[in-house]
Parts: sequence; C-alpha cells; structure tokens
Amino acid sequence: MSKISVAVLGATGMIGQRFIQMLEDHPWFEIEGLYASERSNGKRLGDVLKVRDHEYLDDTMDRRIETMDIAKISKNCRIAFSGIPSDLAGPTETELAQAGVAVFTNAGSHRMDAHVPIIIPEVNPAQMASIRDQPTYSETGGYIVTNANCSSTGIAAPLHAINQAFGLKQVFVSTYQALSGAGYPGVPSLDAVGNVVPFISHEEEKMETELAKMLGTYEDGEFRYAGFKVMANCARVPVVDGHLESLVLDMEQQPTLDELSACLTGFRGEPQRLGLPSAPKQPIIVRTEDNRPQPVFDAMAGRPARARGMAVTIGRLRQSNGYYKAFAMSHNTLRGGAGGSVLNAELAKATGIL
Repeated sequence: MSKISVAVLGATGMIGQRFIQMLEDHPWFEIEGLYASERSNGKRLGDVLKVRDHEYLDDTMDRRIETMDIAKISKNCRIAFSGIPSDLAGPTETELAQAGVAVFTNAGSHRMDAHVPIIIPEVNPAQMASIRDQPTYSETGGYIVTNANCSSTGIAAPLHAINQAFGLKQVFVSTYQALSGAGYPGVPSLDAVGNVVPFISHEEEKMETELAKMLGTYEDGEFRYAGFKVMANCARVPVVDGHLESLVLDMEQQPTLDELSACLTGFRGEPQRLGLPSAPKQPIIVRTEDNRPQPVFDAMAGRPARARGMAVTIGRLRQSNGYYKAFAMSHNTLRGGAGGSVLNAELAKATGIL
C-alpha cells in the first residue's frame, strides 16, 4: 500500500516537531516536506531541535526546513499537519483547504467555525460528517479538522464516558498546566520557577465552549452543544510536560466508585475498534494509588509504543457531599497536540474521508 504524502507546518516549533515524531515510520503517512517561516529556510531539523525526550532518526535530523509554499504543498500533499501559531494558521489553513488539502490542525483559529469539527476520535467521530458541509469539500476536496485545546483534550474522553453512563449536570475543572503548553521557550524562567501563574489567556473560555461543542452533536448542518455546564480555572505550573486537572462532577445518577472506575477503565472508542496506529489500546487508565496521577509518572501513558503519551490517566476517585472528585493527567503536546491531529487523520483515512 502506498503511503499518503503529508506536510508538516511549523516544523521549527514544539508541536511541529511532535508531528514529525509521530510521523516517523508511520505505516500510512509519509512526510513530503517540513515547512516553517522564511527565516528557517534551509536549516536542518537537528539545528532547530526543541523536543528533548525523543531520539529522531538520523535521516529525520538531516531533513531541511523549507519556506511555507501553498502551491507546492497542495500539489504534492493530500494532508497538511498544522502546528503554526493561530494568527498565521487562520488564513494559511483556509488557503490550503481551498487548494484541495485536508488540514489537520492544532491551532485554534477555526475551532468554533460553523462546519469545522473539534475531533477527539474516541469522543465524537460522528462529527466528522460536518466537513462535508465545508464549501471547500465539494469544490476541491479540501477541508479543515481541528483538535481541541490541550486542557480540554485531557478530560474530554472521561467526561464523555461518564456522561454516557451516568449523565452529567455540571463540571468544575481546575487545571495545572505544563510550561510546554505555552510553546517554546514557554514562560520566562523568573516567572515560572517556584511559582504558579493563575492566568492563561482565553484558556478558561476555550474549555467551557470547546467541551460543549465536542460533547454535543452535529445534526441538520449545525453543531448542537451538550447540555451540561463547564466551569474552569486554569493555572500554569513549573512542570515541563503534562497537564494535571482537578475535576468535581455533579451527575444525574449516583454510581458507586467501583461502578465509576469500571466505566472509565472499560471505555473504548472508535480508534480502538478500528485499530488505528496511534490509538492507545486503553484510552483511559485508572490509577488506585493515593498519589497518582503525576506528570513525571503518567504523562507518557499509553501502549503500544506509537501510542505513548496518548492515554489519559485518572486517579483519586472520591465521592463527597453528592459530588464526585478526581484528577486527570494527559500529555499536552502529544495527546493534547500533535498526536491528537495524527489520530484524527488516521480516523479520516480509516473511514474513507480522505
């Protein structure tokens, strides 16, 4: 089977390099080119490396960065994986879709557009149908699929599983977000070390709206948002990778903690049924230790090897005063970033949308 040619946009950034990591030796996709701004043109990937916990192949390290070229990408690639900043992503991704490219993006520019889905394949694969209502789909075959904000991603699958089984009324979430979520080089060291910054611009608003969109439905050409409320507090903490999130849940039913744990542990979605290459075999892992999850132990959860960092870990399940409490942990630049978009593209291929 011939592989699908893909472009990586923003190859000098953290998310762009996570895309490259996920696409090395991918069974379905082949990197055609690495693209970034003009100032990086001609540089080796090894000269601009930011990811420190993955050993890239020698051939990958020697690949040259090219200046973004819409015409070249649209001629040579069916897919563009976008890790470019939101201000640039908006018009660039629109142009690529107009030119017939399937864009899978980590940027937030198009997340709330009328017919653009925010996809987490275990949660809302049916919302992929919305791309057929994007004007470019019928005109050129191009379209845009977004993945969620990194903090929304970490709790979407657990909330979906719980909502299906027991019904959700209200969700209160407080996030402890890693420095890498701010991009590279992230938060200035004098602001971050020994400190907690209780503000991340627009993060709380994104969580409250994106989760409602993802956990709703797409019917008759429009998104219908989920009926429960989400209230978020977001903070940046001195951790390199991995977002820890505190949950307080108000449910319609009152399951036992064993029933709640079994619901989460037993949850499987479309990626697991389809056997997608980057899908973790168990998308939600429940830990029973008193002090888990933790970023240092659980950010890279997920098996097989290609799915490392793609599972969500839940721990400290408790019940108090009619509410349920837990902590969730996910890798913000893998599951919450590049890995999420790669999994979305795998879903598109497996279901015939590509």
